[in-house]
Amino acid sequence: MSAVSLPQPRKGLRVFVESKGFNHAVTALIIINAITLGLETSQTVMTFAAPLLYFIDRTALIIFTIEISLRIWVYRANYFKDFWGIFDFLVVAIAWIPASGPLSVLRALRILRVLRLVSIVPQMRKVVGALLHSLPGMGSIVAVLLLVFYVGAVMATKLFGADFPDWFGSIGASMYTLFQIMTLESWSMGIVRPVMQEYPLAWLFFVPFIIVTSFAVLNLFIALVVNSMQSLHDQTTESVREEALIAHDEREALQHQLARISDDLEKIRAEVARR
Repeated sequence: MSAVSLPQPRKGLRVFVESKGFNHAVTALIIINAITLGLETSQTVMTFAAPLLYFIDRTALIIFTIEISLRIWVYRANYFKDFWGIFDFLVVAIAWIPASGPLSVLRALRILRVLRLVSIVPQMRKVVGALLHSLPGMGSIVAVLLLVFYVGAVMATKLFGADFPDWFGSIGASMYTLFQIMTLESWSMGIVRPVMQEYPLAWLFFVPFIIVTSFAVLNLFIALVVNSMQSLHDQTTESVREEALIAHDEREALQHQLARISDDLEKIRAEVARR
């Protein structure tokens, strides 16, 4: 949000909320609050330090609220035009909802405050930006993966369903089993080897499936995200280069203006001297 132009009266406060010291303090408080929220899950710790943990949690929430209020006062409506501003506002606002009775589940949502690190730390924002930028391309990869899963599930159900109904008794069961195989979770000793005891040539189905899903299609996701991050980096570099060129042109134009003014002053001085 630092790029938003603001009226002069709020410029000083803008400098404060955008300063490194202020953002580092907020980051440290988020980390401390995350640790205290984690400690609240321990009955042993809560027995000895429950009041202190609740005090830190409430103090952190008040400080976060003041911080968001300052940013809203500085940016006004522009604050809600930024995705990260809306995200921070919702995370803090949810924490103020009374977490009692049917809403007691909202107490668990307090840990969402930790996600504010994403909006505070620029490097994390870049990673999330790259992920969002790669979503359109991921749709095609997901479609291919679903197609492979569907074909594999139909084949596995017909081939192994009769002898292994728990794993391959239906298309749904087969897709779940194939998903476990794709993640390489107990795929060999837990699933494939028992199947191979009944069907010795079953490896001809499972090995190509693992190669296609685990080593080919999933690596496409990684390649897409890396490519998106590189594209965003190139865009940022190009934007910085353009801003530098604009600043250079403006500086040269100013120097030319100053040179003309200097020449005019010299002419005026010479004219006065002649008189």
